[in-house]
Amino acid sequence: MKNVFKNLSLLLCAGVLTLAASNAQAQEAPRVGFKGGLNLSNLYVNDVDDENARLGWHAGFYAQLFSSEAFAIQPEVNYSTKGTGITYGSIGTNGVNVNHDTRFRLQYIDIPVLAVFKLGRAAEIHAGPYWSYLLGAEIRNNDGDPFNEFDTIDRRNFDNWDYGLVGGIGFNLGKASQLGVRYNYGLNEIAQSAGAKRLLGNAKNQVAQLYLAFNLNGGDRDYDDDDAYDND
Repeated sequence: MKNVFKNLSLLLCAGVLTLAASNAQAQEAPRVGFKGGLNLSNLYVNDVDDENARLGWHAGFYAQLFSSEAFAIQPEVNYSTKGTGITYGSIGTNGVNVNHDTRFRLQYIDIPVLAVFKLGRAAEIHAGPYWSYLLGAEIRNNDGDPFNEFDTIDRRNFDNWDYGLVGGIGFNLGKASQLGVRYNYGLNEIAQSAGAKRLLGNAKNQVAQLYLAFNLNGGDRDYDDDDAYDND
């Protein structure tokens, strides 16, 4: 699966570069800025009694390269919190079913590389692959489940790397800011140790995001040229 995703990513990058080259003559000033917002993440674990999404956040930097009036390439580097909360049952020593709550708190560096399709000056559609590196993992239990081996911070229970697809839309708020929503669909099974696989199975990262981005270089040249033209 990893090799398939790698090949698809290379094909996507080749297509993006070809489209960027075809628009090179109409390039706009590049955008560089920072962005941040809310995460609503889940792992969609099978065979559990209940599951609760984790509310978190993300923040980082972005740039728009090979930008034209209709298209751009947007790489980003973001810090992002992910995870979930699960409730599962077990039979206690007295024969009574007991519920146990476990919270998975994961921290990643996300690197999406997105194709940006500009819908005039009002909005942009973003789509492309992402890669992530796991910075840390914390597992919290609110009970003394003797069968739960996770009671310490240990990222070795998880795969260091994650990858997937990103899609979303951003609405431009003038020249220098953008409000948008995205969905990150993970393709990699994150559990690595035997204990993590018993709890999480083939769970993958799924994250919905609401973000606000700020352009640090004051907008595209074309905006300024049009403003000057309108004033004549």
